[in-house]
Amino acid sequence: MSEFSRVIGYRQQPQLGILRTPTAAERDWVARMAPAETRVPKGIFRYVSLQEATIDWERWQADAIRAGAKR
Repeated sequence: MSEFSRVIGYRQQPQLGILRTPTAAERDWVARMAPAETRVPKGIFRYVSLQEATIDWERWQADAIRAGAKR
């Protein structure tokens, strides 16, 4: 520890196995995320190259952004 350092308070270890209730901000976040849908269609996709997979992924992400902007 340097001469300019000092300790204020003590670090508390998280209590394992004890759950806390979610905060209001956490509940709001969950409520905002609940109606979100994944834009990736269901199914098994087989690609010859990573580039083909990336093209599809970027298209799905762009579609999701456009759908979110329309709300």
